[in-house]
Amino acid sequence: MPWTDQHLQWMHETGEVIVTQCGKNVKVLSFAHDVNNAAAMSAWAKHFRNHYCADSQIDLLKAPGQSRTDFLLTMKFPSPTKKPGPSVRAGDFAEILVADYLTYLCGYVVPRTRYDRKGAPNESTKGSDVLAFRYNLQSPQNDELLVYEVKAKLTRSKANNLQDAIDHSVKDDLRVAESLHGIKQRMIDRGEMSSIPMISRFQNSVEAPYARKFGAAAVCSDNTFDVDLLAKSDSSQHPHSASLELIAIYGNELKELANALYLRAANEI
Repeated sequence: MPWTDQHLQWMHETGEVIVTQCGKNVKVLSFAHDVNNAAAMSAWAKHFRNHYCADSQIDLLKAPGQSRTDFLLTMKFPSPTKKPGPSVRAGDFAEILVADYLTYLCGYVVPRTRYDRKGAPNESTKGSDVLAFRYNLQSPQNDELLVYEVKAKLTRSKANNLQDAIDHSVKDDLRVAESLHGIKQRMIDRGEMSSIPMISRFQNSVEAPYARKFGAAAVCSDNTFDVDLLAKSDSSQHPHSASLELIAIYGNELKELANALYLRAANEI
């Protein structure tokens, strides 16, 4: 897959720390994108598009006579207007952004299998949002699985999306086996056989233990980023509260950015 990290030049730790109601620190990152950087935006759009459909397969998948743009907008990308498309679109955008953060800024291996096997574009894939791996055949005792729950708030609402992410993360402990199976199945479907041993390794926690960690992320537009509201979050009831990672990412007009990115991804192919 033609993945890229050019857009991660726009993500920076602010140095600000939000302290939650239960005393945990939330790392804060800003995403200051530059829509006038055409090269970076085009590379990001291609990166984004290939989460939903490999460029090499679009002509095989689309209907005869259908344009690539129409295929992507109607059959692959969540709708910007037809419910629940807008919320699915915001969620996918946030999940991919967090996956990129974990891959390129934190050094994890993050499989990208979550979006291209959807049964319908306006639905979310079942299972945990983002699974990230540290995997070393030579020192498996240092292997780590990090499971992130991601919630977006790109338009104004009273919801505390960090608390929502924490609450949904509670379920991830029970969903890991299903999520690993889902990733493995999609890898087999796509012929990514070289990646299967990594997933198999993390399906074998009894004979070969590894560190299992969890995280919750809130992705917000500037006008929905409310420090006081996020600080009211409480992870004390999370089964892995002591080691739970918390991050908040905010950027200018992320809903508009997401829609522009989907449109660019559909048209530049």
